[in-house]
Amino acid sequence: MSRVGIKPVAVADKVTVSVNGQNIQVEGPKGKLSLELPEGLSLKQEENELIVERANELRHVRALHGTFRSLINNLVVGVSEGFVKELEIQGVGLRAAVKGSDLDLSLGKSHPIIHPIPEGLTVTVNDNTKIKVEGIDKQQVGQFAAEVRAYYPPEPYKGKGVRYVGEYVRRKAGKSVK
Repeated sequence: MSRVGIKPVAVADKVTVSVNGQNIQVEGPKGKLSLELPEGLSLKQEENELIVERANELRHVRALHGTFRSLINNLVVGVSEGFVKELEIQGVGLRAAVKGSDLDLSLGKSHPIIHPIPEGLTVTVNDNTKIKVEGIDKQQVGQFAAEVRAYYPPEPYKGKGVRYVGEYVRRKAGKSVK
């Protein structure tokens, strides 16, 4: 039995869930999201809880049970509270700015990096070095933050680069002079 899959998903009062066959629509104060359940899984709604049930004990159905329970939970949390990822840029001369619907990154390369901001995400930059990504879709928020970080991941010698707030970067010793 899936330890995650058997847990019920708590639904807040301000969130409405509608199940139409295998399609799930979740609507809340922050927006609206939907998800398509695979064959072999079904959703049962009881008062303020959602329970993901599986039709049989086939291996691929058991594998999807906990995953889709977590995805449904992310939908409910996303439309009620939203998700946030925070990045920080460390290094002299490295900075970021939001220009229209693009994120303009100056990361020490010969050209500025222009990264388009997808629909549904809100990106703000404070002090030219702190980037805050907000949205209702957890996957989209995490993917955007990972793409921005991938332009200049933190390097181990001086610690320069784009990192998540609170991320620990293991430092290496440089050359030693004898």
